[in-house]
Amino acid sequence: MKSFSAALLAATLFISACGGSDQPAAVSEETVDASAVLATLFDEHFERNLELNPLSATAIGDDRYDDRMALSNSQEYRDAETALDEEFLTRLLAIDPEALSYQEQLSYDIFRIKREQSLEGNQFPSYLQPMNQFYLMTNFFVQLGSGSSLHPFKTVKNYDDFLSRADDFVTNIDLAIDNMKEGMRQGIVQPKILMVKVIPQIEAHIVDSAEESKFWMPITNMPEEFSAEDRERLTAAYKDAIENKFIPAFERLNNFIGDEYIAASRDTVGRGDQPNGKNWYAYMVKVRTTTDMTPDEIHQIGLDEVARIHGEMHAVMEEVGFEGDLKDFFDFLNTDDQFFYDEPDDLIQGYRDMSDNIENLAKSIFDVAPKTAFEVRRVEAFREASASGGSYMAGTPDGSRPGVFYANAYNIKARPKWAMESLYLHEAIPGHHFQISLQRENEDLPRARRFGGFTAYSEGWGLYAETLGKELGVYTDPYQYFGALNAELWRALRLVVDTGLHAKGWSRQDVLDYMYENSAVAPARAISEAERFMAIPGQALAYKIGQLKIREIRNNAEERLGDKFDVIAFHREILKDGAMPLSMLESKLDRWIDEQL
Repeated sequence: MKSFSAALLAATLFISACGGSDQPAAVSEETVDASAVLATLFDEHFERNLELNPLSATAIGDDRYDDRMALSNSQEYRDAETALDEEFLTRLLAIDPEALSYQEQLSYDIFRIKREQSLEGNQFPSYLQPMNQFYLMTNFFVQLGSGSSLHPFKTVKNYDDFLSRADDFVTNIDLAIDNMKEGMRQGIVQPKILMVKVIPQIEAHIVDSAEESKFWMPITNMPEEFSAEDRERLTAAYKDAIENKFIPAFERLNNFIGDEYIAASRDTVGRGDQPNGKNWYAYMVKVRTTTDMTPDEIHQIGLDEVARIHGEMHAVMEEVGFEGDLKDFFDFLNTDDQFFYDEPDDLIQGYRDMSDNIENLAKSIFDVAPKTAFEVRRVEAFREASASGGSYMAGTPDGSRPGVFYANAYNIKARPKWAMESLYLHEAIPGHHFQISLQRENEDLPRARRFGGFTAYSEGWGLYAETLGKELGVYTDPYQYFGALNAELWRALRLVVDTGLHAKGWSRQDVLDYMYENSAVAPARAISEAERFMAIPGQALAYKIGQLKIREIRNNAEERLGDKFDVIAFHREILKDGAMPLSMLESKLDRWIDEQL
């Protein structure tokens, strides 16, 4: 189950690592150590998959393939991915895991699971619906070409590389249109309500001249040291590319969606409503949570967690002396001016002001911190209306690109101050910036693990990091603590509404009604989040399922170790080996606990 949008997510957040070289002659396990065979296999796969997925290379600071993009909407690309998975799974299974060290066995199992999941997903044709309002290939490409994302614009070669890469992108747009037409024939299409919101996002980049385009920013910001000849040549080349390639391609896509695709889109909103949809969703649940839980089991966990967190919220209401019920308190938090900034820039500065303080506080329960630089940026205007409240884009271990927390300042009265501390802990420190950067900086891990990921681990850690607020010394304001509870509540709600949408036949309005009834959410965010769940089924489950497992593992460690429990050592152990399925994380920590006894 692969798509252009999924490839983009992997490239910008949790890169599924892999690579490019000629296959060596078969190696006899009788004459070569199994560890060496495994290491060679990992290195070769990483290199061959980087060549197959050039954006993944760019994302980790490898510039060898910066002049190209994968034609990921093509059948040839899908065939190549499948062939790579099949070849390397076969070669992996020929290695005896009993002959490997413990760390090598972890790597073996992680690699095996990735290949098996990828092959299993081939039965679900996500490529027939390659875009929606949340993952839109045009938005990603605009970020890429504006100089604010993965592709560097520091040298003349960087500029020429992007022009070459852009040719592949234009081809990908036409391939995506072909795939969507096939999806229309097969009845595998996106919900209409999502695709209506794609149109204005594309139209924002259909401008009258190159100079008005976001793609012109590299020309505006061209390094002064470029020669006059290069400046003149590149300026002319970018003007030609923008006006004669990019804008026409955007127009073709926009016209197709507006004139044909929306009319063929479906009125239903759940994945279960599509052909083979129930099995498709069950697969996505398995991949996203790395568990064997059923949608019904997860739905019930969500209901139970919502009730528990509501109880803790009532305690905060008593602390601040609020009179009224929980719904009244939600209304108060969403409307009182004291909880909102007047200007978007003030919100962004508020996050920046948190950085040094929380970084220092983190030292009380962490003895590891990434070397990778970090910064806060505002979500760009062209995508903020459909973007989530915050997101993290990983930096590169070589320091060429920092980790970035993107904070959404769209509709400032939907971005309360009381939500800020918990969101920062999740996306920045000690959340994703710690987790992803430390993993990428760990050169003792195979590159597939350094640059790979499992959503339940990553998002589970992010939500667990939010729960550390009082332990760190933040959430001193009861309203900020309520914000943390509301953020946790939101992830519990996701268990209910995601499974409701995709396994129980809930409508969009059913989801909105449930969120309004049970949380302090403004309509702008509720609508954005509800439609996000429609666009990426199962992803929202990873947060709470992962956090609950990490908290369960910690509770077990505290109970078994008693006075020997060291939270700093526990956090180091959780983070040091990078992302893995939750069952593997639990087994790894059980082994660690045994070693302490």
